Amino acid sequence: ASGFCYINDIVIAILELLKYHERVLYIDIDVHHGDGVQEAFYFTDRVMTVSFHKYGNNFFPGTGSMYEIGAETGRYYSINVPLREGITDDDYYELVFKPVISTVMQYYRPKCIVLQCGADSLGGDRLGCFNLSIKGHGKCVSFVMEQNLPVLVVGGGGYTVKNVARCWTYETSLILNEQLSNDIPFHELIVQFVNEKLRLLAHAPSVQMHDVPSDLLDTDNHIGGKPTRRADASNEFYDDDNDVDRTD
Repeated sequence: ASGFCYINDIVIAILELLKYHERVLYIDIDVHHGDGVQEAFYFTDRVMTVSFHKYGNNFFPGTGSMYEIGAETGRYYSINVPLREGITDDDYYELVFKPVISTVMQYYRPKCIVLQCGADSLGGDRLGCFNLSIKGHGKCVSFVMEQNLPVLVVGGGGYTVKNVARCWTYETSLILNEQLSNDIPFHELIVQFVNEKLRLLAHAPSVQMHDVPSDLLDTDNHIGGKPTRRADASNEFYDDDNDVDRTD
């Protein structure tokens, strides 16, 4: 494990899957290279790792070159697709993800798939640099589900929290084949929550009263001035009383 992970739960899950399946395909759409999973299975042909990620300019974790292909029995079973920042839905899904995964499915013929749906590949992520939309990100999930194989879908990175919640909610609906409304439904607990907060108020806040100076209430008795005439500045020239340069 590395980065923000203290344990590589995905590797543990794949090790368990290997007890029941001959070949496991791991797909990573996190903006960072799936280095931990690749390292764990770099020398075996029973797990193929495919990672789509930003590469170059010292971007974390610095691995993921297209020349990292596996070794010994695992040679050619590590596939890395290094990408530049700013990639959008059409280029990512239509030109890269779909054709690569289609070819992998044809040649490797996995018995099950593990899909890591890191949401830091979305546009606007605090630590990411891709420009995918939630719908574009979700197309990758839908395409994997269409392979009609057992699929384990897991989360990953994602550092703009609201976008992560939106993305994974949407993709959960795709996995379950449920249609979600764009409107947030009313929930009775909303009223209960508000009432609980109001119950903590002891009383309405009090405001200290102050006397208003009497000369502010009687404009006819203002000291040193005529209330019907604007004040003149001694260093200015005015055309008449209606000149807009006069001050109130």
